[in-house]
Amino acid sequence: MTRHAFLLVGLLAALVATVVSGLVIGAVSIPVADVLSALGGSADAQTRTIVVGLRLPRVLLAAEVGAGLAVAGAVFQALLRNPLAEPYVLGVSSGAAVGAVTAIVLGMTATSMLTLPIAAFIGAIVAITLVLGMAAAAGRGLDTHVLLLAGVVIGAFFNAVILLLVNFADLETFRAAMLWIMGSFNGATQESVTTVAVWVLPALLGLGLLARPLNLLSVGEQSAFHLGVDVRQLKLLLYIGTSLVVGVCVAGSGAIGFVGLVVPHALRLVGGSDHRWLIPACALTGAAFLVFADTIARTVVAPAELPVGVVTALAGVPVFLWLLIRHEEGM
Repeated sequence: MTRHAFLLVGLLAALVATVVSGLVIGAVSIPVADVLSALGGSADAQTRTIVVGLRLPRVLLAAEVGAGLAVAGAVFQALLRNPLAEPYVLGVSSGAAVGAVTAIVLGMTATSMLTLPIAAFIGAIVAITLVLGMAAAAGRGLDTHVLLLAGVVIGAFFNAVILLLVNFADLETFRAAMLWIMGSFNGATQESVTTVAVWVLPALLGLGLLARPLNLLSVGEQSAFHLGVDVRQLKLLLYIGTSLVVGVCVAGSGAIGFVGLVVPHALRLVGGSDHRWLIPACALTGAAFLVFADTIARTVVAPAELPVGVVTALAGVPVFLWLLIRHEEGM
């Protein structure tokens, strides 16, 4: 067994353990044996309601969103050749949130399995286009400072748009919109799990199949071109695929930050930058990380709960600052 295969098996085991912990731990602790009985349909009604009706959709949705955001972060970092690139920092998550909230405010959620992901996807595409356009207009290529500034400005603008939209909404819509600002799995249902899976899993598979040309692109566009890669088509596919993943994840859980920053960087330190291993490793680790973060969010101040975006920010901001300082020292 190769080193990367061994690492992937370990990450898969960690994900399984994290998922089981998420089903066991909560305001009411449930033994592992009872959890297994509930999943098998032989537990009492109350236990089945807690495990299957409440915790299982939440854990599965957190795993899907975590996998999607982590892979999106890895792809953005390779595309932009910048270790600080991440959907939340670049304002892409905020753009997707605007799309989702707009659909909610306009009452377009009757077919939420279709309308919310598409609306969020459009918002994500608009956001990344604006960020890259601002970077290009500055005439400094994809300079780190310009990208970060553009991401902050675009993110702040879209957050203001969200507040403007919900200002004219009723109380229930306002509460739903706040979900997209702070990030939460509190409203997870089997439908939301299915919706995210239908869109995100094929997109992640497609991004995984592009791992080899992504390796070449991360070295440099000229090198990739001379090795036979259609750079323009590849970048278009990667931007569309990544924006789709981010948009659907935001539609399912809100704008959760820093998963796409922390996970890929940690995995590169462990196993290197080969995307043939990095993309599946990001999917497994991102899933485990967000399930773990959500378990903390719903238990640390029980019976109340924190938005999961607060937990990921507390973990991600120090890593972001460390990466920024390290990047500046390396220039």
